[in-house]
Amino acid sequence: AMTTTKSRLGQTLSAGRLAVTAECLPPLSGDAGAVKKLAALLPARLDAVVVADNCGQIAGSALACAAILAAEGRPAVLSMVTRDRNRIALENDALGAAALGIDTVFCISGDHQSLGICPQAAGVFDIDSIQFTQALKKMMRDGHGFNGHTIDPLPEWLVGAAAHPYQQPMELSLLRLRKKIAAGADFLLTQAVSDLAGFTRWMDAVREAGLDQKVAILASVQPSQGVAIAAEMAAALKSVPGVRGIHILSGGCEALAAEVIEKAGLV
Repeated sequence: AMTTTKSRLGQTLSAGRLAVTAECLPPLSGDAGAVKKLAALLPARLDAVVVADNCGQIAGSALACAAILAAEGRPAVLSMVTRDRNRIALENDALGAAALGIDTVFCISGDHQSLGICPQAAGVFDIDSIQFTQALKKMMRDGHGFNGHTIDPLPEWLVGAAAHPYQQPMELSLLRLRKKIAAGADFLLTQAVSDLAGFTRWMDAVREAGLDQKVAILASVQPSQGVAIAAEMAAALKSVPGVRGIHILSGGCEALAAEVIEKAGLV
């Protein structure tokens, strides 16, 4: 069962409405004004602005960026990559986020640093995204941090994880999905949907296993191929049974997200 938090995304999903969310990449600078500019580019009525964490390049702090957005009244979601932090730092940042009014966390393991972000860096990978999801839910459920110490009052987060519809074999994809659900994920953001037929086959398998009843699946589109194609894909995805929302992976082109949402008739 999904945690009901005060988060706008949680409320939309609980009410059974289609959620519409978009990604925001922190600027490659320490400029708060740049973050506010990004916020202004995104539609006001989004259910969540998902702040990326060092996505493809080293950028400004996702925690700081999400905090600035939250202070501006935007429903910020903090992405947290376990590649870059050990469990001590992850707990620090998650509790810090709660203190700053960030009520939703998106847990990802992250691409290996040798794939480009900074090959000289040591990867941490102390825990993976599934263990991190589980740890956040444990903090919320019984107020215990990583080494068993008490956290009081209990933090409240909506917790998300990633889903990979194109992972082969399909059984492997569903196995990881089940693990994320067992760990307590409230929602899942898929990787960008490129092939509708393949995604529909995956959703059929997900529904057959009853997994769509246990977690809210938001399908992602990427406007890199052009706004019209992304809008067409979003419009098609919203009618796939079991899809609870559409996530726009802006990839640093936040201005395109508003166009996709408008063209796909998502508002």
